[in-house]
Amino acid sequence: MDKKIVIFDLDGTLLNTLDDLTDSTNYSLKFLNYPQRTKEEIKNFVGNGVVKLIERAIPNGINNPDINKCIEIFKQNYSENMYNKTSPYPGIIELLKNLKSKGYKIAVVSNKFDNAVKDLCDRYFENLIDFCAGENETLGIRKKPAPDAVIKILNKYDIKNSEAVYVGDSEVDILTAKNSKIPCISVSWGFKNREFLNANGAKIIIDNPIELLEALNNI
Repeated sequence: MDKKIVIFDLDGTLLNTLDDLTDSTNYSLKFLNYPQRTKEEIKNFVGNGVVKLIERAIPNGINNPDINKCIEIFKQNYSENMYNKTSPYPGIIELLKNLKSKGYKIAVVSNKFDNAVKDLCDRYFENLIDFCAGENETLGIRKKPAPDAVIKILNKYDIKNSEAVYVGDSEVDILTAKNSKIPCISVSWGFKNREFLNANGAKIIIDNPIELLEALNNI
């Protein structure tokens, strides 16, 4: 086994969080008397963290005087409601157990705020995730597609770039892997489809979690 660690994205890769993200975004917009967004719109807004999500959802984006208030309302509401409709994608738990049984380290790197990432991983993947990290730029760790969090994980476990692989569902994940100098396996069951992934430089795309095992052997 030449790969020692599999680093996953969270939203759209391990967990289907779209309904809860949509509900909390619309709650914060409604609270401030702004128009609601569709689930399809939210799907296209996520991937770059909470600030970008709200910037894309609120009218006039970063120039809206209510944007910071909207972000705080979202964070509070999402923290209280992020388990309502969220669940692992079919086959994910079995995949993680299989990887663990084969001796892989398993990590999660997400642009979701750090507390939410840790809470979600604890709830849905207890004892299956070795390390998880969310957005925490206040500590000087830049969010994806910067390689900071990935490099931190590799250093923590003394693992070489050639011994790691990144798995995600978006163009942000493809760039994160590239910037981290590790290969990327893209998944088509998340927030971006196969056509989009191909157009954004995906080299390997899988359609079902169980396919990851074979992909790891061939990468």
